[in-house]
Amino acid sequence: MKLYCFGESGNAYKAALTLELSNIKWEPIFVDFFNGEARSEAYKEINPMGEVPTLVTNDGITITQSGAIQQYITDKTGKLGGLENDRYEILRWVLWDNHKMSSQAGILRFLSNFLPKEKRPQGAMDFLKGRLQGAYKVLDDALSSKDWLVGDCISVADISCCGYLFYEEPFGFNRYEWKNI
Repeated sequence: MKLYCFGESGNAYKAALTLELSNIKWEPIFVDFFNGEARSEAYKEINPMGEVPTLVTNDGITITQSGAIQQYITDKTGKLGGLENDRYEILRWVLWDNHKMSSQAGILRFLSNFLPKEKRPQGAMDFLKGRLQGAYKVLDDALSSKDWLVGDCISVADISCCGYLFYEEPFGFNRYEWKNI
């Protein structure tokens, strides 16, 4: 399988980590996001949304969006999906992460670390930091009495929620302030 990705993408990290922990043989294909490759016509032939990650399977199936890629891998391998009764709780966390946490963390991380200081919209950054504090609290509270979000072992819910929290650049997340995360 081929995963179109780049190292600075938390969403690509989620897909790559899911592939790796599922013991699937895969190959990373670098997408030069910062020089516009994801918006090129050639890349849009692979992913019309112009985003990473994109997984191209050995069967020629193309899957975009980290959550969909994670679900495909879980369905294909039976790994990281918890018990049968956990399926929708795991999906709930993946969707929550994509809507409430990773989407905002990704934007804030980009604005804080990859945009020149003079172009950083401080008002938008402050707004995103506030939204993220609420998301971190939800995640921290959910982990206050357990090690994993769903069930008694790692699942794609955990991998999804850690995607952007893995990076050490400053963007409003201090891992020492959130002891349960």
